[in-house]
Amino acid sequence: MNETILLVEDDRAVAGLIEICLKNDGYTVCKCYNGMDGLKSVERDKPDLAILDIMLPDMDGFHICQKIREKYFFPIIMLTAKVESYDKIMGLTMGADDYMTKPFDPLELLTRVKTHLRRFRQYDSQTAAKYASAQNVEYDIHGLIINKEMHTCFLYGEELMLTPIEFAILWYLCERRGKVVSSEELFEAVWGEKFYYSNKTVISHIGRLREKMKESAQKPNFIKTVWGVGYKIE
Repeated sequence: MNETILLVEDDRAVAGLIEICLKNDGYTVCKCYNGMDGLKSVERDKPDLAILDIMLPDMDGFHICQKIREKYFFPIIMLTAKVESYDKIMGLTMGADDYMTKPFDPLELLTRVKTHLRRFRQYDSQTAAKYASAQNVEYDIHGLIINKEMHTCFLYGEELMLTPIEFAILWYLCERRGKVVSSEELFEAVWGEKFYYSNKTVISHIGRLREKMKESAQKPNFIKTVWGVGYKIE
């Protein structure tokens, strides 16, 4: 498998349990007990996925997630001991791909790790084979240029640094320009699974995408909300 997982968790018992579960499935685990060591590991070990606890002794997981997203696009799963939706929404807004509430089943975490790594490989520019034969590999919509083969996106000449999920959302909407795409359709097309998450997952990623595009949610130029229906690009 040869994939590296960064685990940042200050509860040593929880960290040890997760580490054993991941290693038994063939992953290399870089285990850290605080945020500073976690950020150093990102630069040193170049992980393929990160699992971040929110409550850490030196900095919270949100800050680590935000710092990672300044340079890297690999999947991030947040761990929270709180049940409030605020933590979940905040994590997704900062660029996380998923979250789990403690206590959780380590085998479920392992399943989610596998799922997100598979998605990441699927949408990476080196492995997105299913789009290679598509007739259209680039869209130019009023200054927004997105190219599937190069996996690049430019807005008015400035490159947007998008995660694979964000890129896939924008590409899917551009492919269906002028048509309304429901949250359910968007989730199933991009995440590759039956829609079962709260609509907040899609909303949070759309919000993150708009933020990078410097779009107003009230009067967007590109990704428009059709209330009660879904999203569209005109």
